[in-house]
Amino acid sequence: MSTPPAPARGAAPLRARTVGVGRAHAKTILLGEHAVVYGAPALALPVPQLAVTASAGWSAAGPGAAGGVSLTMTGSPSRPVATEASDGLRQLAAEFRTALHVAEDVHLEVILDCAIPPGRGLGSSAACARAVVLALADLFGRELTAQTVFDLVQSAENVAHGRASGVDATAVGAPGPLLFQQGHAQDLPVGCEGLFIVADSGEVGRTKDAVARLRDGFRRHPGSREHFVRRATRLTDRARRALAQDDLEELGPYLTAYHHLLREARLSTVRIDALVEAALAAGSLGAKITGGGLGGCMIALTPSDQAGAVTRALHAAGAQQTWVLPLTARTGHGT
Repeated sequence: MSTPPAPARGAAPLRARTVGVGRAHAKTILLGEHAVVYGAPALALPVPQLAVTASAGWSAAGPGAAGGVSLTMTGSPSRPVATEASDGLRQLAAEFRTALHVAEDVHLEVILDCAIPPGRGLGSSAACARAVVLALADLFGRELTAQTVFDLVQSAENVAHGRASGVDATAVGAPGPLLFQQGHAQDLPVGCEGLFIVADSGEVGRTKDAVARLRDGFRRHPGSREHFVRRATRLTDRARRALAQDDLEELGPYLTAYHHLLREARLSTVRIDALVEAALAAGSLGAKITGGGLGGCMIALTPSDQAGAVTRALHAAGAQQTWVLPLTARTGHGT
């Protein structure tokens, strides 16, 4: 049996185990995507049925060799390991090693079992990063603060997506709906009982490309950024109030209006638009793209008695997969 790795000089001893385990889940953005990067609020929901588990171990590197990290992805056999995600996770592992003073000659081995489809705006990269952080902390017997976990996940997100708002890094560990703005999160009060249906278009979106397209549009049209952020903030604030006040009939149109905002910014696709139209025609109260755009998923607010009809309509319109997120009343408090 291998001897536990020694810490770097001056570090506290590490209680290394044989295997460390960490878990996280998917998320979906209800309103506020893209604008949240510019300080606007965003509303996010956890998707607990889509989860990722990381298993971490270690081995001693050869004499004189520097340690590194090996990443293995399981789950869907067709799931690609995106270069950006891999780079981000390696950056995360390096920062974890520095923060916890893990010796440089220790090789980290991480296996990720991920049920979250990549490139769909569901927080796959952030969830994988969070699971890895928690697995490494478990492996070395360290208790990490919530801020440390966030900072490490955010470092991986910035590599994968460029400038990340932090909402994904927070939402993939949140137990319930949350409001996120300017780096701060709080539980989101919910007074409604209903359902959200998330549908996968089958198109892989790229957040970096969507962010670049939006930024380019802002640069070419003076004043457009302020207009976009102002409209996004107004819709998100109104939706938050409707969500708290048990008014699904009012909430729905705010989702659809936000979809139009993103479509005007050329962040939607023909397939996403078709799914939105199919959901509305089948009885949804509101529907929109969710996530970075240029592919990915859409989300529809749906009365429970229309859920079957809306789900069938979405699949008929080309949805590859659908998931149902029940909405239950809950009070909120700061986090």
